Amino acid sequence: MLPAFSFARPLLPVVGSDTGFPVRRIFCVGRNYAEHAREMGASGREPPFFFCKPADAAVPVAAGSVGRMAYPPRTADLQHEVELVVALGSGGRDIPVAAALDHVFGQAIGLDMTRRDLQQAAKEKGQPWEVGKAFDQSAPIGPIHPVASLAPLAVGEIALELNGQPRQHGDIADMIWPVAGIIAQLSTLFELAAGDLIFTGTPAGVGRVERGDRLLGRIAGLGELQVTIV
Repeated sequence: MLPAFSFARPLLPVVGSDTGFPVRRIFCVGRNYAEHAREMGASGREPPFFFCKPADAAVPVAAGSVGRMAYPPRTADLQHEVELVVALGSGGRDIPVAAALDHVFGQAIGLDMTRRDLQQAAKEKGQPWEVGKAFDQSAPIGPIHPVASLAPLAVGEIALELNGQPRQHGDIADMIWPVAGIIAQLSTLFELAAGDLIFTGTPAGVGRVERGDRLLGRIAGLGELQVTIV
């Protein structure tokens, strides 16, 4: 007898709608802000590189509520990375830059939570670093704002506070690869589709969090994302 399978996709809240956004895949862009690239030991403008998280790593957080993320096992260095998240309403292969934004359904605030010690250990051994990035509940995400009400962001403050203290601060305009370029590049590697999420990178200031800490991410026009580490 087969076990009982459950394949329900995570549903993210959508501003102005009672219908949730079903998550298909989660793609992430590495080192897409120059200052963050430098703090991670890299420098200069390089072609974008990508890694993935499973769809069920998403932790949906409704507007005005405080999400809860469990502190993951086998790490002593869990770190925060606040990011602009792009939600696709359609996709395809080899999408031209000029047409890339036509595939965007909406945008949200997300946290790319990272087991930095496990990631660094894997890097030093030349191994994949999925265990540092793709763990359970590693992608808290706030409500999606449809582009019909707010055009894709090209500029605007992005910031994070830890227990009320500023930790990260930058501007969307500081991204090395803007959203259209990210989508175009990613579509040369994967066939994109509705339901895909793209975390677009984080500004400098990433750092450690502990159990009981409260994170507050903020992006101009998208409100706030609050998450407590439990």
